[in-house]
Amino acid sequence: MTTDNTDLTALARRALLEVTEESTVGSSVGTTDEGDGVVSVLFANRMPGYPGWRWTVSIAQVEGDEPTVLEVELMPGDGSLLAPDWVPWSERLADYRAAQEGEEHGDGDSDDDADADDDADESDEDDEDYESDDEDDDDESDDDDESDDDDDADDDDDADDDEDDDDDESDDDDFDDDEDDLPESDDDEIDGVDVDELDDQR
Repeated sequence: MTTDNTDLTALARRALLEVTEESTVGSSVGTTDEGDGVVSVLFANRMPGYPGWRWTVSIAQVEGDEPTVLEVELMPGDGSLLAPDWVPWSERLADYRAAQEGEEHGDGDSDDDADADDDADESDEDDEDYESDDEDDDDESDDDDESDDDDDADDDDDADDDEDDDDDESDDDDFDDDEDDLPESDDDEIDGVDVDELDDQR
């Protein structure tokens, strides 16, 4: 007994409606001979989120018996959006641990670099403080030198004043000596005129 494709399509649709709603099943899009008396009937899929997928109903045909539905499933077509390949949990856990160890090593290197930068900054600050102290010492030394120079200048001025006073006293003494050396004038004679004789004439 041979069943035509029309009967197989009707049988496949009835099988689909037993597992899904009619609104999710589209029109028939063809059949595929799988061999050994098995035929797959394909229907368009109307479920959202599954573009390009097809309903597939596998039917077995045995000579002398009625067709029998073997399997109903939703299969992806060419270009359909698929989930990534399944990876065992043990492998995913190993990858996760390796990634974590890599991040920890990276953080350790970053911390070392940060510590090195901090040490360098502290060294620069120490150098700046040392230079600042040297400048302060130089300034204090310059101030001390200027103060010493001022004191020396004051001492020189005092010495000059003392010498001037000594010179003035010496000049006064010389003047007094000169007065003592001068001859006493004769009041009776003025420019060769005899004062007494002049009085007698009067």
